[in-house]
Amino acid sequence: MWYAQLGVTEKVFFYIAVIASALLVIQIILLLFSVGGAGDADFDGDFDGDVADGGLSFFTLKGMTAFFSLGGWCGFAAATYIPNAWAPILISIVTGTAALFGVGFAMRGIAKLQCSGNLIKENLVGMSATVYVSVPPAREGRGKITLTAQGKFMELDAMTDCAEKIPTDTQVKILAFDDDFVVVGKE
Repeated sequence: MWYAQLGVTEKVFFYIAVIASALLVIQIILLLFSVGGAGDADFDGDFDGDVADGGLSFFTLKGMTAFFSLGGWCGFAAATYIPNAWAPILISIVTGTAALFGVGFAMRGIAKLQCSGNLIKENLVGMSATVYVSVPPAREGRGKITLTAQGKFMELDAMTDCAEKIPTDTQVKILAFDDDFVVVGKE
């Protein structure tokens, strides 16, 4: 059997690689079913591992699993062909570190793709919209406007400071915003 022919160094790298690879497969399966979200625990306690805030943490569970998995397999392959024990250790550390940094940067890139979906009202000021439900004059009541902003079509409550009612299908400009409505004026 091929296992009996392995040396001690090869067996150590083999065990590390198999265990870390099994954990990596489990992590991937859990991520596919949304069990292990974007957040990840780290080992030093200073950072909660949530890379969505733009931070970059390498010593996460995902990163360490990748380190041991890739480092273990590369160390095993190197130990098979290089009789010196230090060369495979150095190779495994270098490739494992590359995997650790690769996972860290990949998770940061993935986190940048996320969108909170929250409406940023400051970005609406100055945009054009169409009146959907007529807007009563002098803030006497609310109407509705429609517009496409921040990548989505939306309907918002609207009031105006104008002395006359703004009828349906009129183009308006958003002048200001309040907690739950926007202030519009004719263009």
